[in-house]
Amino acid sequence: MTDPDIKHMEMALKLAERGLDSVEPNPAVGCVITKANQIIGKGWHKKFGGPHAEINALEDCKSLGVSPKGATMYVTLEPCSHFGKTKPCAEAVIAAGLGRVVVATVDPSEHSNGRGIDQLRAAGITVETGLCQTEARLLNAPFIKFAATRQPWVTLKWAQSLDGKLAWAPSGEANRWISNKDSRRDVQRLRRRAGAILVGVNTALADDPFLVPRPPKGKKPLRVVLDSYLRTRLTSRLLRTTKTAPVMIFTRQDTIMEKSDIADRIIKKGAELVGYPDTHGLSNLHYLLDDLRDRGIGAVLVEGGPTVIASFLKERLADEICIYFAPKILAQKGQVDIAGPIAQLSQATGLHYVKAMQFGDDVCISGLTDEGLRCISVGERAEQGVLVQTELDIS
Repeated sequence: MTDPDIKHMEMALKLAERGLDSVEPNPAVGCVITKANQIIGKGWHKKFGGPHAEINALEDCKSLGVSPKGATMYVTLEPCSHFGKTKPCAEAVIAAGLGRVVVATVDPSEHSNGRGIDQLRAAGITVETGLCQTEARLLNAPFIKFAATRQPWVTLKWAQSLDGKLAWAPSGEANRWISNKDSRRDVQRLRRRAGAILVGVNTALADDPFLVPRPPKGKKPLRVVLDSYLRTRLTSRLLRTTKTAPVMIFTRQDTIMEKSDIADRIIKKGAELVGYPDTHGLSNLHYLLDDLRDRGIGAVLVEGGPTVIASFLKERLADEICIYFAPKILAQKGQVDIAGPIAQLSQATGLHYVKAMQFGDDVCISGLTDEGLRCISVGERAEQGVLVQTELDIS
């Protein structure tokens, strides 16, 4: 690959980023078309159900009055070869007469997984893969994991003070937030990318959250409450807004029987009750994630308190962590940090591909856990013109 190849693929990745928060559960994809190293078309997937990046880039060529015949296309994900909400992009690329296609990463979906690339090559188009492959997989990590494994991508998000406190103890204050408005605005970005937003019952009781992205874009997420003993208030904002966005209360099967009157009232409010087998009073998170998987939910945002966060970490179910640090020292007035001590440093949760973003005086640190890293990790880089099946080891 040449320096211009890298430059054009990096541009395609930047274009793809514009679709984040609007295309989910589809992947964010960008595309650049060049002829004689001059850009003649650009496009990205703009919204769920809308034209894909390749189609928008080809339309851009048309609007500029330039033929893409014999040109090179740089696209961040393998062109689709199946009929979905739109026609197959591979067919459109072939019909346009492209001479070369550079693909950042293979789409591991069951209906793709190299089929689009094979179709392009069968039509006589030169296809090269693997350029900026890691960057492309990081961009669409939730999609990549769900497509390859049928398991949701789990992001843990919380805000804390510099001394590690997750909540302000005194009740009744008008401002109960640790983080600032800019940080809370960024949380809406995380919410828009999620198919489900999850909290524990203690958070539901203390904060009475709404859990719907503001402003919403596309599908509204399923709102999930981990509530083993059905303590969620019937007057809560969640149960008052079940027509706005769906609500699931995840509880014990025995509790549904023991508190059948409350269960019936929750159902009449429009929420769904899902009971899990008795696990000594603790939510069975594996059972929950399997249920969400079966609903086609590929990305889960966990906004719970210390206990819920600790449970996901302990069971190694988190793929990504996003922490908003506020420049505050709460000391004894702050509610405690995330659960229990680790036995040794080797058991600590480490992060990879760490990013730091500033929101006013707050700083957000995010990164992938070991589990998340395995889901997007790749084997050796693809050589020019050679399709390399990427490795997805999530055992």
